[in-house]
This record gives sequence, C-alpha cells and structure tokens, in this order.
Amino acid sequence: MMTRTKTTNTPTTPTATRPTTKTTTISDAASAESDWRPDLLDGFEQTTIPLGSGTLPGEVGLRATLVRRTLDADPERDGRERAVISLPGWNDYFFHTHVAAFFEAQGITFYALDPRRSGRSLGDPARRDYAGSLGDHAEELDAAYEFVSARHASVVLMGHSTGGLIAALWASDRPGRLAGLVLNSPWLAMWGPPGYPTALLPTLTALTSRDPLWELPLPDPGDRYASCVHASGAGEWDYDRDLKASGRVPVRAGWLRAVLLAQRRTASGLAIDAPVFMAAGTRSHLRARGYSERDRRSDIVLDVDAIAAKAPKLGRSVTLVRIADGFHDLTLSVPDARKAYFAELARWLAAYVPPQGSADRRE
Repeated sequence: MMTRTKTTNTPTTPTATRPTTKTTTISDAASAESDWRPDLLDGFEQTTIPLGSGTLPGEVGLRATLVRRTLDADPERDGRERAVISLPGWNDYFFHTHVAAFFEAQGITFYALDPRRSGRSLGDPARRDYAGSLGDHAEELDAAYEFVSARHASVVLMGHSTGGLIAALWASDRPGRLAGLVLNSPWLAMWGPPGYPTALLPTLTALTSRDPLWELPLPDPGDRYASCVHASGAGEWDYDRDLKASGRVPVRAGWLRAVLLAQRRTASGLAIDAPVFMAAGTRSHLRARGYSERDRRSDIVLDVDAIAAKAPKLGRSVTLVRIADGFHDLTLSVPDARKAYFAELARWLAAYVPPQGSADRRE
C-alpha cells in the first residue's frame, strides 16, 4: 500500500546567505578516459575529483569520487540522452548495483558520487562525512554535473537522507540545470519535539567555535541498521563495513550545526524549478534499543511524518509518495516495499523525465 500526493506551490524566496565555493572541474581529474580506474564493484569504474575548498587544518588530498559502469558492462552508457547522479546519505557510499540496473532499465545512464570524507573519498575516519557547511558539497556536485551534462542532454540528481538535503539545496541554487530531482527519505527535518532544533543550535554554535570536530555524546544505536540490511544479519547486501561503518559513528558539532542551518533554510522555502519526486516510508521506529523485525519495515533513522510535511516547501512541482513498510533507504527495503518504490519512481520518470521530444513530457 502507498499514498501519493502532488503539491504545487510558489515557495518563498530563501533569505539565507548562499555559500560560495571554489569551482572545480572534473576535467582536472578526468580529462581523458585513461583517468578512470577499476572500482571496488565489479563492472564499475571510478575517477577522483580533487577538491580545493572546505579543507580542515592539516588535511591534504581532499577529494570526491565519481563512479560509473564500464563500457563492457553497459555498452549503451555513453549513448543515452538521460543520466542520473546519485548522492548517498551520511555514513554511506555507493554499493547499490541494483539501483544502477533499475535506471539503466529506464534508459538512463547511472553515475554515483561519493562526496568528500565519505565512502571511497573517506580519508581520515575521524572526520567521516564532516562538512562545516552543506554548501561545501556544491564543489563536487558542480564538477560531477559538468562532466555528466557534457555527455548527456538530460540530468537527474538523486539524493538519500543527508544527501537528499544537500541535493535539494544544490538544485535550488542551480536553476535550469536539472531535468528532475529524486529524494529518497531526505533529511529535511530533525526528529524530536517542536522547537528542539532551535534550542539546540546555540549550543552547537558555541561548541563549533571551540572545536568544529567536537564529538557529541549521542546514544549508541548498536548494529540495528546493519542488522536490517547487511547479509550477515537479516538483509540482502554485502557492503564494506569500513566505508559504511556499524555501531557508534561520531557525530561532530560543526556538521550537525550545518545540517540544522540547512534544514532551517529548507523550512523557509526553496525554489527548485525542476520536478521533484520525494518518497518516504509510512512509519518510523526510532527509540528501540535492539533489532527487531519491525525495524526492517520502518524508518529507524528519521521521523517520516516530519520530513514528508516539508515536501511543499521544495518547489513548484513536487510529487510525494509514501511507501508502506519502507526502510530508511527505500532502495534497501524489504522486497515488497522496494518493488513499490521502484514502480512509483519508474512511473514518475516516465511522466516527468521522458526522453526529450516525447509527447508525454510534463512541465
């Protein structure tokens, strides 16, 4: 069972200051096809995007990583008109080969971006996923978009969880670039009682001014997430548990402050001009101490009702879909929920991001 809601509105113009970043082009790292090298996933290859902004003291070699199929694995890769760039959530990386296969079946070439300090671009694990502003990620997104849009006429951006929040901000700040935006359980709102983020922000600001990498004393979630999705537990996927760590992963004050500021901006209204597909589950299960079967059929990370309520703030054309029994990453849900998610996404892509010139294209 699922529900779909189409919202159309004219958002208010955000007043938050837009971050400025150094422009990096992927041609710095991938001007020739020889710059691509085998990926850790069979049938994929990767290239490095060197980054110049948002470095931390003593940090060298800050980078992002772009991943795509090899031509042997996908001979039609470079000939397709449409492409998608996928952005992971916090403490995550691209291992979702079934998602790549889904998009290819829709006639869309798949790319994945592991951004700074995450996944293939991790570097020091003590700084995992850190960004002092979510706007810092615009540098690698700009570079990835430049590379992909030079090869494909129509580009979709897809983001999960924190990656969905980052993708929404980038899309709002880059009008006219995207053919569509796909948000998979985007972190548009903090869990907790009303007013909690506002009350928390001054403390985070003070801690960040003292040490942006200050580790917050959050409860240990144990291995609930891994128990749901990893093949060693109840899940179906065998991923690298160094790149996607289990157990207690440090949350830094500067990073959480950046998330709250980004969510505040989203709440004031974005101006995404591309059609948006946003999906979330129908149930959250946040406070359990140990794994249960219910975890696999719930979002155990975010408050799904809180994030769904923010959908009308994204742009003028937003399709909201709620997936029964959906997991936090809907693409890793139990098979029936996963099938429902992909069916809804395929329907939306056919309606809103068909090949150019199609009579079925919706504006």
